[in-house]
Amino acid sequence: MVKLVACLRRRPGLSPEAFRRHWRETHGPLIRGIPELHALIRRYVQGHPVGDPVPGDVTGQEPFDGVAEMWFDDLSSMARAFSLPEYLARVRPDEESFLDLPRCVAFVVEEHVVI
Repeated sequence: MVKLVACLRRRPGLSPEAFRRHWRETHGPLIRGIPELHALIRRYVQGHPVGDPVPGDVTGQEPFDGVAEMWFDDLSSMARAFSLPEYLARVRPDEESFLDLPRCVAFVVEEHVVI
């Protein structure tokens, strides 16, 4: 199992509230509504920030607007999901409508449970 972790930033001019609303009420249901993705994505979680940035953060970087996590059986399944015609025709344009893609950060991880 592999997990895609995407640290997201909203498009300029989009308020945090409008970003969260679109992500939760439009983008999430859009992904949920594509049956072909269900066979490839094992789990999809949206992490919406609560409260102030982490106390003691000394990075000086602008906080992210959210974190998306998607679990896949393997890298091949992930590649197939992101190359599906329905994903490319419907989901990708929606991502471009509310995300500042050049300022988002994504990476793939394997989990190693500590606790």
